[in-house]
Amino acid sequence: MFENIISQDAAAQLRDDIQSNHLAPSMLFYGPAASGKGSAALELARVLSCEKSAAWNCSCPACVRHRYLSHSDLVMLGPRSFSAEIAAARAAYLRDPGASATKLLFIRSLRKLTARFSPVLREDDAKLGKLNPLLLAVEEGLAEFESAAVAVDNAGSEPGADNGGMADIEKFCDSLLKNAIKLESEGLGEFIPIAQIRKAAYWSRLAPSGKQKTLIIENADRMQEGARNSLLKLLEEPPATINIVLTAKRREAIMPTLLSRLRPYRFLKRGAEKESEVIRRVFRDTADSADSGGLARYLDSFLPQPDDKLRALAAFFVTSLARAAVLKLKQDGAAWIPAELTALGAYCAPFAEAAGFPKSHSSGEVCALILAESADFEGRSFSRFLRFCLDFVSAALQKNGAYPHSIAYNDIWRKNTAQADMAAGVWNQNPALALEAFFYGLRSSMIDTGLRAEAS
Repeated sequence: MFENIISQDAAAQLRDDIQSNHLAPSMLFYGPAASGKGSAALELARVLSCEKSAAWNCSCPACVRHRYLSHSDLVMLGPRSFSAEIAAARAAYLRDPGASATKLLFIRSLRKLTARFSPVLREDDAKLGKLNPLLLAVEEGLAEFESAAVAVDNAGSEPGADNGGMADIEKFCDSLLKNAIKLESEGLGEFIPIAQIRKAAYWSRLAPSGKQKTLIIENADRMQEGARNSLLKLLEEPPATINIVLTAKRREAIMPTLLSRLRPYRFLKRGAEKESEVIRRVFRDTADSADSGGLARYLDSFLPQPDDKLRALAAFFVTSLARAAVLKLKQDGAAWIPAELTALGAYCAPFAEAAGFPKSHSSGEVCALILAESADFEGRSFSRFLRFCLDFVSAALQKNGAYPHSIAYNDIWRKNTAQADMAAGVWNQNPALALEAFFYGLRSSMIDTGLRAEAS
């Protein structure tokens, strides 16, 4: 068990706790992105449901269903990026279509996404009706892919072989990826709704179809207060037939009241050599480019909107916004320009210019260019863009020592960023409207702060 979790002591700790019958009913897996938290949670679910000894290659019906993420005793929820993993798994399968492991990798990557639309979580969700055509397209496409893949296997496909069936396979893979990206973009938000926690809690109290149920909540720090309170009730008295696994990047991101009811397992960032081993073993990629930057950066390269592009757009946004605020202050006759605004523009401008973005302070020009470059924030990339904006602001205001009003400006950005993230991630506001409101809200707040600073 846990043989698929490479170079993580947490896997051995979990194995020991299971074998000694000391596994806690509720757990927190925490650590950096792409450190194996989600894979470990899924392997735990398989082990706990196994009808035999939970060997890695067990062929019991429960293990088979868990490998294909089709077991009714497993529920997964929580926001995360699916597109990159699906695209990377697609590439792995096409590199080695004869390997059952790459086929399973691709199927699992898609089912991690479709699991978020389970009737267990989405019953009576009005939005699900609009998404059903997309969801059906993914599920039907997956069935067609599996049938075509079996045909290729029966024909004795080998890596790189010229097989007529592979042309159809590639079409199925391309269509699945396209529909999956669209389903993720249109159907998922950046926060965990309270309704899903309540439905998951209700499901948790129903009898399992097999030995044990597992509820996996990824990025559990993305819950709002109501959802946290609802989860707390479940954690206080979890049914004996369920194990609950929360994941997060940082242990401190989980509220103390929840954390006190969870047994923590720490996942560490692997060394460069082990990261490359994961890329080669799991994704079958032996290219030189796969050996640099680590697993998270490797997966990022498959995103519809890679992090490097979003960072450049964030730098362009921050420096343009700083210029717009300075210009407005000058137009209004301000005799003094806050050092913080100058610092924001000066720090971010080189990053934006290196990416080829022009100097601008017009909200219309700035927002239009960002939306065009990001394809309207395809693949739910708006939240990542906002986080990169905050990173630039924090770095700019810390450079060369603290500025007089750094705290005030940092607070302005955090508040407006949270509002924009909420508007797009929870209320599904159009990205164009959310970006424009973000621009004007920040410009107004920064100008007001500058005027107050001048008056004092």
